[in-house]
Amino acid sequence: MTSRFIDKSAATIRLFLFLWCVPILALASPSPAEIGRWEKQAANVTIIRDNWGIPHIYGKTDADAVFGLMYAQCEDDFARVEMNYIEKLGRKAEVYGEKELYNDLYVRLVIDSAGARADYEKSPAWLKKLLLAFADGINFYLYKNPQVKPALLTRFEPWFPLLWTDGSIGAINTADVTPEELKSFYTGTSYPVAQRASGFDEHTSGSNGFALAPQRTASGKSILYINPHVTFYFRPEVHMVSEEGLNAYGAVTWGQFFVYQGFNEHCGWMHTSCNVDVADVYREKVSRENGKLVYAYNGKQRAVAERQVTLRMKDGGAKVFTTYATHHGPVMAVRDGQYVTVKSVNRSLNGLLQSWLRTKARGLEDFKKTMDYRSNASNNTVYADRFGNIAYWHGNFVPLRDRQFDWSKPVDGTTAATEWKGLHPVSETVHVINPADGWIQNCNSTPFTVSGNSSPKKENYPAYMAPDGENFRGVNAARVLSRTSGFTIESTIKAGYDRYLAAFEVLVPALLNAYESWPVNDSLKSRLAEPMAVMKSWDYYATEHSVATTLGIEWAQKLSSNLRKVYIEEGEDDQVQATKRFVAGAAPADLLVPFDRTVTELKKTFGSWGMAWGDVNRFQRLTNQLENQYDDNKPSYPVAFASSTWGMLPSYNSRAYANTKKRYGVSGNSFVCAVEFGDRLKARSLLAGGNSGNPDSPHFFDQGKMYAAGSFKEVLFYREEVEKNAERTYRPGE
Repeated sequence: MTSRFIDKSAATIRLFLFLWCVPILALASPSPAEIGRWEKQAANVTIIRDNWGIPHIYGKTDADAVFGLMYAQCEDDFARVEMNYIEKLGRKAEVYGEKELYNDLYVRLVIDSAGARADYEKSPAWLKKLLLAFADGINFYLYKNPQVKPALLTRFEPWFPLLWTDGSIGAINTADVTPEELKSFYTGTSYPVAQRASGFDEHTSGSNGFALAPQRTASGKSILYINPHVTFYFRPEVHMVSEEGLNAYGAVTWGQFFVYQGFNEHCGWMHTSCNVDVADVYREKVSRENGKLVYAYNGKQRAVAERQVTLRMKDGGAKVFTTYATHHGPVMAVRDGQYVTVKSVNRSLNGLLQSWLRTKARGLEDFKKTMDYRSNASNNTVYADRFGNIAYWHGNFVPLRDRQFDWSKPVDGTTAATEWKGLHPVSETVHVINPADGWIQNCNSTPFTVSGNSSPKKENYPAYMAPDGENFRGVNAARVLSRTSGFTIESTIKAGYDRYLAAFEVLVPALLNAYESWPVNDSLKSRLAEPMAVMKSWDYYATEHSVATTLGIEWAQKLSSNLRKVYIEEGEDDQVQATKRFVAGAAPADLLVPFDRTVTELKKTFGSWGMAWGDVNRFQRLTNQLENQYDDNKPSYPVAFASSTWGMLPSYNSRAYANTKKRYGVSGNSFVCAVEFGDRLKARSLLAGGNSGNPDSPHFFDQGKMYAAGSFKEVLFYREEVEKNAERTYRPGE
């Protein structure tokens, strides 16, 4: 066996990054030519802010609309636009200090800024215009607003949007390798493999997407339900229109120049996260020959690529790392004495092309052409259109692999047999178009229950294509959609806001059985009599006034972390299976002792265990959301929703902080929208808090009370509606 080279020196155990050091973007005054170009383009753009502060951007060209959109985004929250690109450039340590150093290294490892620059240069002319308009819109905003002080980026470049692959600014695919494991590799500290699989908490992310065919709706028109679950205020609501055929409405992540989840007058698209295998870990056999690192491949030795990268920090200091890679990708960790590399794709030109072109799709055939770019590496897609079509694709970028290997685990890097064989065509991926059952749902769950009896069959696909299991949201969504016909926008929203907590169908009966079997003369029996009576009468719906909801959720959080694991690998129990297995094997004490502790803690915190869920679970928007300084003494709204972990469709992830007794929401439902297609579309939407990140804006929290109540507003899609409800009409720079 070839010896495995492990050098413990902190100076030499380093990773290869696919980029040279990112230069500081120096402050530079715009040239007269640039200012003239900006002013000329601004004259082609009209921004109409409606009565909710939503920007409706009208431009002569698509590039004009992009220019106006970026200007409007900066007006609403420049800090978030900037921070998303600071993160993707791997430069957070320059703002927040050394604590972000290894997160920056992690990002630099898998996102190649030199490649982004090169892709910009080879982009088609029409895309270059959009990319230039992106940068110009932001730079014009900074020029017109000198009082705004960037944290780091004083000038935005047109290649910035090419730092990601599928439009999802926050998505990075590195298989199961984490920044913590990367840090342990650099510092020589221990980071057990088991730790990577146990870091699950209640704050699961994800999304819900529904599509209803004409036979399931009252109007005979298709309906799409858009429901991403992300960190609050991660996405604003926007509308982009041009004279070149663009008319897209929906949500963007701060810094995106296209509608990410939304619709045009012809069709709509919703993305949900999945666990399709898009990145693989390789075990490499590394040794040293003649003072150089080499690795074994197909019976020969190849040189390990080596480079240096410099990361700067807030205090002005910098660290230089020697970095390594094989042809599979960057070395990211050592496991069991072997270097491991990661093969993935985390930015691409095709991803941006796909993201833009779908916003202009005019129906199913157009949309399928955008799917053929096969560059969406982190998402499923739920689709509906004005012609009555509905569809679902599970993933999009799916590498073709040899099925004899278990791709959910690290594979042998010494043989060509484990190389990717290209990409599966879309026709081979898990999908369904116009299912006979007439409905589609995906809640980050298995695609094999996406449409009842019309769902794809698991046995027809390789395991790496859909390792995703069932979860309690998926169970609940399938029930809600399958048992109803005659859907309207209102009843679709009602379905999407179903507050049944399906997980407790399994958990609570087990708890009650444990209590019944407990010795009569034990003090715990009498101590829990009243709380247990509350649980026994619970219907498993979360409501504002429900004490059982408080008891149930606070208790369930203390149980096994496997109950909260939504994303699974091949062969693992899914969330539903894991929960059933847990209660089947649990001793009475495993259930009752955590429940007793829950009752005790509620008494200690609030003076009573009988706390209504809405008195504990609150919605409060902070003036500085990044600092999480929630305050029990400041105004907040009661919220009946709960974490999606327990089957709640309107996800609301909340927790208490060191300085609070109550729980405050941090993620979950963000932009939510139901749209009915037809000759004239109708839509209703809701945004967490409000569209502006400025605490002084009337639109900072004008949707807060509506959000807490699940009360939607009418979408203003047609210009006459927008102008009728206009709050302000202006051009960028005015």
